[in-house]
Parts: sequence; C-alpha cells; structure tokens
Amino acid sequence: MLFCSPSRRQSQSCDACRARKVRCARENQDDPQQSCKHCIALGIPCTYDYQPKKRGPPNLYLRRLQEAAAAAAAAQQENGTHHNGNDVPMSPSSTTQSSASPTQPPTIPSQNGQSPFLESVLSPIGSLPSAAIPPSRYPIAADTFHPQYPSIHGLPQYSRRMSESSSATSPLVPSQRPPQLDSQSLRSPSESYNTYPLYNWSSTYKQQQTLPIPPPTALPPLSYYYRPHRLEDVALRDTIELVISLFFDFVYPLTPCIHKPSFMADLRSRREERDPLFFALVMSTCASTLVQVPRSYLPMERPAVRKLAQICHEASRHISVASYDPPTSMHVVIRYFDTIYHFCEGHDATSHASFGEAAHIAVTLHMHEEASYEGLDPIECEVRRRTFWLLFGADKSMSILLGRPICLRDEDCTLHFPKEVDDDYITPNGILPQPQGQTAIVSGLNYISRIFALLGEILVRIRVDKRSPPQGPFATARLEEVRSLHSRIMSALMHAPLPLRLKASNSQSTHLPPEYGGAGFRQATFAEVKDFFDNPNASRANASNAFLVMQANLYVTQQLVRFVIEQYRDELISQLRGTTDGHDHDLAVAEGREAVASDLLNILHSIPIQSIATNGPSLVHKVRFVASTLLDAVRKAETAPASAARAHAYLWDFLSILSEIERNYLLDDDRDGGSSGDGVPILGS
Repeated sequence: MLFCSPSRRQSQSCDACRARKVRCARENQDDPQQSCKHCIALGIPCTYDYQPKKRGPPNLYLRRLQEAAAAAAAAQQENGTHHNGNDVPMSPSSTTQSSASPTQPPTIPSQNGQSPFLESVLSPIGSLPSAAIPPSRYPIAADTFHPQYPSIHGLPQYSRRMSESSSATSPLVPSQRPPQLDSQSLRSPSESYNTYPLYNWSSTYKQQQTLPIPPPTALPPLSYYYRPHRLEDVALRDTIELVISLFFDFVYPLTPCIHKPSFMADLRSRREERDPLFFALVMSTCASTLVQVPRSYLPMERPAVRKLAQICHEASRHISVASYDPPTSMHVVIRYFDTIYHFCEGHDATSHASFGEAAHIAVTLHMHEEASYEGLDPIECEVRRRTFWLLFGADKSMSILLGRPICLRDEDCTLHFPKEVDDDYITPNGILPQPQGQTAIVSGLNYISRIFALLGEILVRIRVDKRSPPQGPFATARLEEVRSLHSRIMSALMHAPLPLRLKASNSQSTHLPPEYGGAGFRQATFAEVKDFFDNPNASRANASNAFLVMQANLYVTQQLVRFVIEQYRDELISQLRGTTDGHDHDLAVAEGREAVASDLLNILHSIPIQSIATNGPSLVHKVRFVASTLLDAVRKAETAPASAARAHAYLWDFLSILSEIERNYLLDDDRDGGSSGDGVPILGS
C-alpha cells in the first residue's frame, strides 16, 4: 500500500473521499501514514496526490450581470416604473409626449449618428466596469473594433428609457404604438380590407402577433421587431408618398417589380399598420429610390437624403429578417431593392450578399419554374415573373463585369417572360388585353432579358472552353455557335416596339460624324448635366419618358454583349489560323473595335442626356467596360492608328460625361468617384 509523504499532503481528505465527496475519517487523525476507514473498507490505496489549482480571477461576466441588474433595479425604483406583461418602461417625458401627440413623427437627425428608428428603443446602458474583456484565443469579428458600431460602453439596454435620449414617439416600443393599433388591427390584410391581394401575410406571424410581447431584457429576439409600424415613425407621410411617386415616375420603368394599382391601394388603406412585411417593402422601395433619383427631385439636402435612405433601409431590414419562414415573393422584391441601395451607396460586399439572398429565396419559391405558377392569382404571377427576370439580368451583369460564376443559368429556367400588359390591366380576376397601339412598360424588361439570355449563353461557352479548349473540328463547331450568337444579338432589337427603337438614321450608322466630341460638345453637355442634377425647375420631360430611358439601357447593353461575343469570336479565329495571316486578322479586329465604339457613340448621342442620366451608374459601368478594352486597340498603333485612336478618343470623351453623371448620384460628400471597384450595374439589369 502506497502512502503520501506528509510534505505533499495538501488536503484533510484523501483523493478517494474527495472524489466521492464523503467525509474522510481515520482512527488516528494525527497519524498521516494511516489509511482512512473508507479506503480500508474498499481495499484501495489512501493517497493525497491531489494538487489544488491556483485560484483564478473573479468571474467578471457574472459580476457584470449582477451590477447591470442592480443598476436596472435602481433605475426602475428611482423612476417609479414597473414592468407589466406587455409594456417597456418609459421616462415620464416620453410618456407625456407620446400620449399628447401619438402621430407626431420623430425627427430624422440624431445627435449620436444612430438611426432614429433604432434609437427609439436603444438607450445607453448603465455604468459597466471599465476592464475590457480579453479576446478569445481564436480571433472573431467581435474582437475587432468597428467605428461604425457602438463600443461596449454604448451597448443598448432595452429594459429602460432615458428621457434625454429621445422624447419622440417610438416605432418599436409596444406601449407607444398609436391607440388605433389594437388587436383588431393586427389581423391579416385579407381579413381587414378588400384591395388587390398583392402578397399574403404569413399566418404563422399573424398568430404570433396575438400573443403578449414580453419586454426584452438584453438583446431582443428577432420577432420583437416584427410588428406593424406607421410610416410616420420614419418620416412625414407626405415625404414618403413623394418618394414613392418618384419611384413610379423614374425608377419603375427599369425595375417594374411592383404592381402599382394594388401597391397604391394598400398604401392608401395604411396596410403597413396591419402588415409588417408590407411596411418593410415600402421602406426598401424608398431607400432604393432615394439613392437613384437626382437630388434636385427632392426638397432636401444631400446629407438628409442619405440619412433618410439609411433609416428606411434599416427599418426594412429589422422587419424582414425576422420573417423568412415561410418565404414569399415580397421577400425577393425587398432584397432586390436592398441590393440596389447598397450598390448605389458603394457597399459592394453587402450588395452582393443581398442579391444572394434574393436569388436563393427566388429559387426556394421555384420562381424559375413555369409549373410553380399554376394556381397563383394574376397579380402574384406577373410580379414574380418580373422580379425573377430582373434577378436573371443582374446575375449576368455581375458575371461579365466582375468575372463571377453564373448563379441563374438559362438551362435551369423554364419560366416564360412577363405578359406585355400594363399594371392597370392586371387584376386579381384576370388579365385584360393591352389597348391596341399602346406599348406596355414591361416590354423593355422582356427585350433586355432576351439580351441577357444571349450573354449567358456566350459566357457559358467561354468558361467551358477556358477549362478545356476546343481543338480541331470542335473549335470549328464552336466558332459556328459563336457566329450564330453574334447574328442573334445584332438582330435582338430588330422587332422591338416603335417607342423602344432608336432613330433609323443613327442606329444603322457605323461612322463617326465630325460633330461628335470637341470642347463645345463637352461644355454644352456638362452644363446640361449640371442643370439636370442641381436645378429643381429644370425640364424633366426626357427623364420622365420611360421609353427613352429604356432605349439607353437596351442599346448600350446590346453593344456590351456584342462586344463580348466579338472578342471571343476573334480569339477562336486566331486560334484556328495560328500564325498565318496575322496582320490581316489584327487589322480586322481593330476595325471591329472601331465599329463597336462608333455604334456605341451613335447610341449615346441619339438619346437625350437626361434619359441617359436617369439610368444612373449602371449604364456608366457598361460603357466603361467597353471603353477600357479599347486601350488595346490604341496600343496596336501599327495596325490601324488613325481609326483606333479616333474611336477611343471620342468614346473616352463621352465617358467623362458619364462619370460626371455617376459622381452626381453619390450621396457621400467624402467620395468623388465610384464604388470600391467591385460594384456592378444592377438597376434595370
């Protein structure tokens, strides 16, 4: 039997008794060599090898919780407020103002830079220990300080409100909801009013709204934000309605993913006060519109416009992120608008993330499959078709301009194009015929979707051949396919409706008129651009002409796809010919580049600059993609020095005007250029 040395004895209990948590007893307590009674009975060695660990630091996390709870209790006792089943405690000042003026909207500016929509429920936390929490062994994102987020001492506390933080009506606090938002107003839209059934409010969340909403204590659950809200919680209703009217006047022709009659009927009936997801849709629509229309259209300064756009986006995000199950087409529209908002704001990675959400929700709903539309009402069908094809085009834009994989491939899609009928003739009971001789707005989306489908076909072939280059007869067969695609892209707009066609005299020209370019042209065009963006009284006739705006988008995109096809065609020809006839081939390539530049210039000169400017940064990206590659033609001066240099100079001259247009869309005074370089034209695909 082994015994522990007296010098190593660390405890009054032996190892076995300590492990069993029983009292260790010996016949002679003063004899350290004697085994205890339990070890003798069990026939095991009575050892004292246990070494107590060094006492660690106190549990700071538990101490913080205790101190925070004590601070909250003290504040509650000081203010004389008590928690009940549904209410979040408020300061007396905010209670008084809320009851006195339940419809007064909060002021948009904020002293600490936080969004009022968030600030209404986020108040400073009580005093916390100043000791910082040490980072984990494996660093995570939370270990890195982000200046745009509050520090640990500024974390929100939801259990109380401070009167100095905000005295305005809170959109997210249950006890501060307007009196009219009682349990009767939380019914499903289909139970509350009779308008176009734009979307269905999930019955799951309808049931949740009938349950008591407990006040959050630390970080609220996502469902805490999912409740009806008023537009006045964000801005004056007149301001929101002005932004919505600008959307339908200037943005809708390129992104017709909302059914205007039912949307406006729901807005007039204040559906957002009954349906949280509809509130999110309105907010995302406003956010994407504010970053797309010229500032002169809004009676607000640039910082105020940007702040309102941010508030609208955050309001939508808080609501929509809690309602993904079950998914609806409204989620797809919201995320598509969020993609546009982030793209225009220069948040490239966030824009791509929003697009990923939109695309995957669309696929989850089988919006790419024609069979999934059986049984849906006509309004829902057409909204889904339009939204999916907008995503389809945006996917191809990202693929070509950023070199990314294709997410929505043409061979996976069986969906038909939207019916070329205006919204006024689409009802819940059926689709009425489009009046004779009246071109539908959605026809522009259909034609550009055909162009993007051709782009998808050439991109698939290019990437397959890059992985496994075709040889011999396979290369010849591929060349015939590419030539067929070239023929199809050149005739893609041949049968477009008359309002979507360019003037024949210019659209068929492949030469550069002498009046193009020059200091006089630049000066006059820059002056017109400045007037368009800065003068509220400037004429908007060309900007509000939906078909002129769509012409710019259609024909510039056609030239972009043509350029990609011709580039790959020339590569295949060079591969088949080898080194023979190299000079003649280079000359033909240079002439082809000049033809693209000439046609693109003719298009840009044939459309009023206001109509081009209304397309926003998306069109600038497409023109820049083509113009930048012409540098190669200029470098090969020995092949066609005069024509290549002239084409490049004229196109680059016009690109400087487009860059000025792009700059005027920026709402950030600190930025004087585009995004970080990873942006992608989303608007209008």
